[in-house]
Amino acid sequence: MATEKMVAEYAKSGRSSCKGCGKNIPVRTLRLGLTSKDPRGFEMVKWHHLDCLPTPRSFAAVEEIKDVFLTFHCFPVSVRCSIGAGQSTDREDNSSEKDESKESKKRDLKKITAGAETEEDEEMIMKKSKHGDGEKEGEEMVFSITDIKTEYKDASLPPEWKAFQTVIFREAGDGLRDSEKIAAFDFDGCLVRTSLKRIGPNEWSLLYPSIPEKLRNLFNDGYKLVIFTNESNIERWKNKRQLAVDSKIGRLENFMKRVEVPMQIFIACGLGKGKDQPQDPFRKPNPGLWRLLEKHFNSKIAVDMDKSFYVGDAAGRGGDHSDADIEFAKAVGLRFYVPEEFFDT
Repeated sequence: MATEKMVAEYAKSGRSSCKGCGKNIPVRTLRLGLTSKDPRGFEMVKWHHLDCLPTPRSFAAVEEIKDVFLTFHCFPVSVRCSIGAGQSTDREDNSSEKDESKESKKRDLKKITAGAETEEDEEMIMKKSKHGDGEKEGEEMVFSITDIKTEYKDASLPPEWKAFQTVIFREAGDGLRDSEKIAAFDFDGCLVRTSLKRIGPNEWSLLYPSIPEKLRNLFNDGYKLVIFTNESNIERWKNKRQLAVDSKIGRLENFMKRVEVPMQIFIACGLGKGKDQPQDPFRKPNPGLWRLLEKHFNSKIAVDMDKSFYVGDAAGRGGDHSDADIEFAKAVGLRFYVPEEFFDT
């Protein structure tokens, strides 16, 4: 049986509730969570008060718990005893727990390094990008499983597709492997040729004949293949939203059938900044889509940025419709290629 991982952090609000006693966990109170993987491909966390965590349990080592600085002595004795063998607890033999010196409580803080951060028992926190306008540094966006929908506003989605805020994403399908190596691509003008005047799931063609083989080779080399694509028509076409959704998703599904490799797909449906319209945090060049993948859709596997890359056609060159792709790559720290550089070689 796989070792269960533990998450620890100070509650960022008073909204989370303890799975042990059912009571709220006050803001800025240390809380412990047990992580498990949702069938849809992301992590869930069940939060507990320190004294309500079920024991005895077998946890991963302290170094595998993430994103909070704590002294080891913050943990109850019962939890300390169940954390991975080999970790120094500096416990006394008996009731010295109550008499621990201030010096021992000032020991080097242990950085907890695995697990998703969440706001409620099955929520996850994602910090907004500084790239977006009108956002304060450190402002947080809550990614909640309870906010995942089976439709985008008034448009229905196929069974494998779900919506979160202004994002439509494809759930992890058969054969899709999470990886430290990410090969990410734009869609229109990068992988396929499309026309603004033509609508429908079959109105596309491969941009380069080498694309299927290139993608298969990447997959066989252990890369996770990802598509990040903007599609504001889904938001803009209020009276034809279902048509826009069916057209975009149909093209993506047919493309995957053509190249015969599993891919994770994220569609940013939000609009760019306007007079009375704030910038959508998920719309490229904002890095919101990447943050979703990195924090919540890659099984907590740290991305190797030296081996990962992004390919897109919007590079700010003469004739390009924008610089959204190259700025997106810069915002997240990925190597960038234009399609002809990557596929036409």
